[in-house]
Parts: sequence; structure tokens; C-alpha cells
Amino acid sequence: MPSKPKKLKGKEGGQIKAKVSSEVMTFHVISLPHTQTTLEYEACAYTSKVRKFCNMMKSLGHIVYLYASEENEANVDDFITIASKKDQLKWFGENDFKKNFFNLTWNPNDEHWQKTNTKAIEEINKRISKKDFICVIAGLCQKQIADAFPAHMTVEFGIGYEGVFAPYHVYESYSHMHFVQGKLNDDNGRFYDAVIPNYFEPENFPFKDKKEDYFLFLGRLIERKGPEIAVEVTRRLGKKLVLAGQGVREIKGNTIVGDGFSLTGDHILHVGHANVKQRAALLRNATATFMATTYLEPFGGVAVESLLCGTPVIATDFGAFAENIKHGENGFRFRTIGEATWAAKNVHKLNNKKIHQNAVKNFGVDRVRYLYQAYFEQLLTLWEEGFYSKWDRGVSKYSRYSIK
Repeated sequence: MPSKPKKLKGKEGGQIKAKVSSEVMTFHVISLPHTQTTLEYEACAYTSKVRKFCNMMKSLGHIVYLYASEENEANVDDFITIASKKDQLKWFGENDFKKNFFNLTWNPNDEHWQKTNTKAIEEINKRISKKDFICVIAGLCQKQIADAFPAHMTVEFGIGYEGVFAPYHVYESYSHMHFVQGKLNDDNGRFYDAVIPNYFEPENFPFKDKKEDYFLFLGRLIERKGPEIAVEVTRRLGKKLVLAGQGVREIKGNTIVGDGFSLTGDHILHVGHANVKQRAALLRNATATFMATTYLEPFGGVAVESLLCGTPVIATDFGAFAENIKHGENGFRFRTIGEATWAAKNVHKLNNKKIHQNAVKNFGVDRVRYLYQAYFEQLLTLWEEGFYSKWDRGVSKYSRYSIK
């Protein structure tokens, strides 16, 4: 039997005890080959999701096996190493992820995928039982694992990528779900796909009402993330812009140079990589955070981290931002530099406390874990009548159809 459910911490109400599921489920969660499942690697969004997903499922009284590298901070029943640090050094070299991007490659035939998949299959075979779930986070690169267990359900539980394969998908946003289906030329609805937003630990992003006089860009410094837009808007307003993240190749005077972009201005400052505590400090003190991504952002986790701190977001008007950034409530969405400039001049009119409260309510682990609970309970009905299950068996007490 699983251990006593862990109490997750919520910013608003201290510790919140989870309700224990009437049916204990077992999850085999496979992480990525290039990181450790620790807070140090929060810069890898998928590694972060693995760690927090394990914590959420354990808090509900379920059994969780995690297959990952040597270091781990997730709460699990058993932690199985499938990639040693020696392996990682061989596969990825001495890469400093705090300065450079993670150099993980995404070909399923690459050695790091083949080796970790093979090891995961071997270890899962020692533990798996009927009705257990296999949970993967790397799409086609981990399909080898699913193929080894055709009698079990493999779930892609946090899709922000394109290479999907499993019958059961959990996307981060409706925007990304429809984008992926469009790329697959598939306009059919899929009843066992779901949208569950990315999830966050509010205690890591504490609220602050009174802001300082600077704007923030936090994330990978690449052209498609829109740092040049943030620079131009703040230049027009004569405001300071702080930039944090990987991707800067050199700084020459007042010019920041990266791959495919060059940012110039006396008003800009790059502070390098920011760990969880540094990110929180930058976010909670900023006037607003720019999320000027020019591609269809699958989710944009930095936006929610900002909202948790009570800091408004200025985002482009497409992708997941159309779902998560409520125009005029927790930030503004823009289509032009002029609109973005207007937004930056008016963010002080928004209610920072409400921004924080709504973010905790919608994206905190204490809420999202029940969305996963309902989803996996629905999948369990496939062992019986599935789509045609009896009305009182097909609706979880945690679903949006339940009466509170």
C-alpha cells in the first residue's frame, strides 16, 4: 500500500491535505536523459513537470515509480536510475546549461534515448502490474517504451511538443492540441485526449504587491521569444529592462549578442541564468513581464510564474496566451509595438493581488492534481465499458461535472 498522502503546500492556506482516491493507481513515470529531477533543473520545463507530476500523484495516495538520473527530489515510492552522471557526461559533454541551451537531441535513434529506454523497459518489467499507467514526457523519443508494453496504457501527460504517438494525450493548452492535430492533418475529435494546464508550486513564487521600476524578460534568449520587442517597447518608454536566461554569446558595451539577434540599449541589463529563487525575486519585483513570443507558444510557463507573483504579463495575442492571459485582468495581449507600449504604460492599473489569487486557483498543484485524478479515473473505465460506462462510473467526483 502507498504511504500516507503528502500534504502539498499552498500559498494561501498553508498545508492542504489531499483526498485519497477510492482506487489506488500506479504510475511508471519516465524522465529525460539529460537532467536530474531536482529544483536545480527547473529551467527544463519537462523535467520540472516530471518532478511535480510525481509529487501530485503521490499526494493523492497513488503509487509512483520514477525512472530518471541519479539525483531526485520528487516524492516517489521507488526511484530507479536509468542514466548515470557518467552516461550523461558521455552523451552530452561538459555543457553548462546555465549559459548555453540544453544540448539534448530529439532523434529516437540517438544513444541517450536508446540506452535510457532500454533500461526503463528492463526496470518497468520488474514492477508493472495490470492497469498500471506508463507516463512519458518526450513523445516519439520514448515510443520504444510504450511498444514494449502493448497491454498497458501509455499516456503522454504533458504535451508541449509535436511528435505525439500515444492513444492518450494530455496537452498544455487547447491552442497546442489543435495545432498538433492540424499538423497531423487530423480534424477528428479524440475523446481520450485532454487539456490540463501546466502546474506550479506557489510557494516558490511568492506574491509581492509593491513593484519596482523595471520590466522583465525571462527565458531562452532566442529571436522567436521576442526579446527585441521588449527592448523596443521599454526604449520608447524610457524604462529599464532586465533580461535573464540562456543564449547570450557575448556582451559588448551596451549590446547583447546571441544567435540570430543583437540587442542594444543603455536601458537593458542581462543578469544571466536565474535559479528558482532568483527567478522569483526578479518576477515579484518587476512592473510586468514580457512574453513576446512570435511563434504559437504551447504554454509559456514563465507567464504563470509571473502571475503567481502578482506581476502582470504583456504577451502576444496567439498561442496559449489567448487562454491564460485575460486581457485587462492579469495582463494585456498585443498585436503591434504600439499596443505593447500602451500595455506597458497601463499595467499599473491592474490588481496585483487578484492576479496572484487567480493564478494560484487555476495553476497551483493543489488544483491541477485533481484534474489529473479525474482524467486517469476516466481512463480506468476503458478496462470496463469505456465511453459507454454507466453514468455514475464515468464521472469523477473531481471532474468539472461534479457538484461541489
